Amino acid sequence: MSLMENDITHDAPDWLTAEHSTGTTIMAVEFADGVVFGADSRTSTGTYVANRVTDKLTQISEKIYCCRSGSAADTQAIADYVKLFLDLQENETDEEPTVEVASRIFQQLCYSNRDMLSASIICAGWDKNKGGQVYCLPLGGMCVRMPFAIGGSGSTYIYGHCDNVYKEGMSEEDCLKFVANAVSLAMSRDGSSGGMIRLAVLTKDGCRRLNIPGNELPTFWSK
Repeated sequence: MSLMENDITHDAPDWLTAEHSTGTTIMAVEFADGVVFGADSRTSTGTYVANRVTDKLTQISEKIYCCRSGSAADTQAIADYVKLFLDLQENETDEEPTVEVASRIFQQLCYSNRDMLSASIICAGWDKNKGGQVYCLPLGGMCVRMPFAIGGSGSTYIYGHCDNVYKEGMSEEDCLKFVANAVSLAMSRDGSSGGMIRLAVLTKDGCRRLNIPGNELPTFWSK
């Protein structure tokens, strides 16, 4: 064994050798006029917080975004590929891409490379055919449209909360509160989620971004 392998690889703490991960909480909800989605902002390398203000809401086209969890490198690369394919399609057809097409490209990439990737994606957006849509793509490449979707390590703490709070026909304001509260609850319990909450509202008029700083998060009983 070389000196470097012995001194660095074997004896080093996990944050020196672990891959960057968006171990995280991501969420998206459909409402009548579009979608609301949000995420925390912590990127970790093992137990070390590598970035406190990561933006996990990635634009794919003008009215389609994705929320990323898993390996930061894997999810960034997949999002770049999907953006490229949608740009090519839009140039060839002279029409805005649909959310379903974007989600199926995500599915193809994630499923075809499922043994090599660590990527869980929520694809959300608005198009003229079906309005606001949310597609959940967990590890392995399955793709399912859902009225709301949660993902990442923090999501395991909030399934019961989300099932209890979600109602059909929620307004934009209700959805914003729903996402902010759910992500904040997950952040308070999941060590891989933290920082601030980034929110976005996507409708036919475009995307509106919102931020909730770490010192202004909903606190519930703990306040």
